[in-house]
Amino acid sequence: MIQYFHWYTPADGSLWNEVKKNAKALAAMGINAVWLPPAYKGADGPNSHGYDVYDMYDLGEFDQKGSVRTRFGTKDEYLAAAKAIKEAGMQLYVDVVANHLIGADETEKITVRKVDPENRNEFISEPYEIEAYTKFTFPGRKGKYSQFVWDHRCFTGIDYAADTQETGIFTIQNEYGEGWEEVVDDEKGNFDYLMGADVEFRNPEVREEFRRWGEWYYNTVKFDGFRLDAVKHITPHFFREWLEHMRAHTGREMFAVGEYWAPGQLDLLLKYIDATEGKMSLFDSSLHHNLHSASKGGKDYDLSKILDDTLVSAKPFLAVTVAGNHDTQPLQALEAPLDDWFKPLAYALILLREHGYPCVFYADLYGAEYTDKDREGNDCHILIAPVLGLDKLISARDKYAYGVQRDYFDHPNCVGWTREGDEDHAGSGCAVVMSNGEEGNKHMEIGKRHAGKKFRDITGSREEEITVNEEGWAEFTCGAGSVAVWAEA
Repeated sequence: MIQYFHWYTPADGSLWNEVKKNAKALAAMGINAVWLPPAYKGADGPNSHGYDVYDMYDLGEFDQKGSVRTRFGTKDEYLAAAKAIKEAGMQLYVDVVANHLIGADETEKITVRKVDPENRNEFISEPYEIEAYTKFTFPGRKGKYSQFVWDHRCFTGIDYAADTQETGIFTIQNEYGEGWEEVVDDEKGNFDYLMGADVEFRNPEVREEFRRWGEWYYNTVKFDGFRLDAVKHITPHFFREWLEHMRAHTGREMFAVGEYWAPGQLDLLLKYIDATEGKMSLFDSSLHHNLHSASKGGKDYDLSKILDDTLVSAKPFLAVTVAGNHDTQPLQALEAPLDDWFKPLAYALILLREHGYPCVFYADLYGAEYTDKDREGNDCHILIAPVLGLDKLISARDKYAYGVQRDYFDHPNCVGWTREGDEDHAGSGCAVVMSNGEEGNKHMEIGKRHAGKKFRDITGSREEEITVNEEGWAEFTCGAGSVAVWAEA
C-alpha cells in the first residue's frame, strides 16, 4: 500500500485531484492499495490535516470552519479520487480518527477535576465547575446525514477551561463515571487522554453514532479498509466491537491497521493485538525503530539482528511494515527519519520479503519540500529527496518476490535472502544482498529451477551478470553501503 500524503501536503485543495491523476500510474508500478488522509472537516478548516476532527460527516460539502473544501479538496473531488483508485484495480483505505473532537460550537458548564499530566490517575483538585467547549451542533450542516449532538456526556476529558482560560488535563464528571477508560498502555498512569474533547466510549449513544457514521461513510465512499489513528489512546473494546459491526454491515473482511506507535516496545503491540483478538493489524513501530537505529549506526549496527524483536517476526500476518510516515518525517512529533543512504536498504527489507504488508511513504516516492519550526523555534527548511530506485523496488515485489524464502542473516555487515519464485508468476524469483559496510557478497541458494539462468541487478548499481549453478546456488554481490536485487536477466 501507499500512504498518499505527508504532514506538509499543500493546503491548496489539490490532493484529491492529484490522486485521481496518478491512480493508473500507481497501479502500473505495483501499488495495490491507497491510504488517504482523513477526508472530513477539521477544526482548522482548509488548513486542517484532518486529525483535529470537527465533523466526520463533512467531506468537503458544507461551509464550516471557514471553508467548504478540506485541505485536500471537495467532497465531489474526494469521491472522484476514490472512484479512480477502484477503477485502477487498487483498494482504498480511509483514515479514521475516533479519539477526539476539536472546535466545538458551544460551551457548557461542566464539573471537572484536574489531574497530574504525568500521572493522569492522580487528581490534583477537588471537583469544580468550568465552562468548556464540549457541545458540537454543526450548524453549517443543519442536521443533514445525522442530527446527533455531541455534549459533555460524550467526552471523558478536556484540556481547556474557556471561562478562566486555564489549560491542563481535566476529567469530566458524567453519568458514566469519573476518570479514564481502560487502555493497554500505562504510560502517564493512563494514556486515554490525548487532545481536545476526548471521546467517551462508555456512552452507548456514542458507540451507536459511530456505527451509524461508519455505515454512512461506507455507503457514500465504498472503501475497502481502515487506517485507525491513535489506537493506544482508545479502549480496545470499542474497535473490537466497531470492526465486527462494519464487517457485518459490508459483508466484507474490511482490512484494518491501527497506529499504535511504541518504538522498541514489541510487548505493547502484542498486548494490544491480544486485547483486540487479532481483529486488526498494527504498524510495525518496532521494526521502524530498528531501521532508524541501523540508519544512524552505519557499519557499527549489526544487520543480522535487524528483524529481532519486531512485529513482523512475532506476528507476520498482522504487521504493516514502514520505513517512514507523516509522524516520523523531519520536524514532526515522533521525528525519526532514516538517512538517505539507508532508505533503499530499508525498502528492500520491507518490500521483498515474504512476511509483512509494506507501506510506502508518499514523500519517499515523490519527494517533499517544506518549512516549519524546529524544536528550538527556528525556521527550518526541509528537502526530502525521492528514494533512488524505489519505483523499481515496488515493481520488483510485484514481479519477482514470490515462492520459498531462504535467509542468510549471518554477518553483522552483510545480509541477504532469496525468493525462489513460483509457477504462477513467470520470471519470478530474486536474490537480495545488502551491506552497511564494504562491498558484500553472499553464497545463496535460489533453487534448481533457476539453474543456468543469468541474473542482473535491477537497481542498476551492479553491472555484471551472475549465473546460477546447476545446484541452484550463486555468489550474489552488492556495493558498499547499498543493496542489490538480482532477478532473471
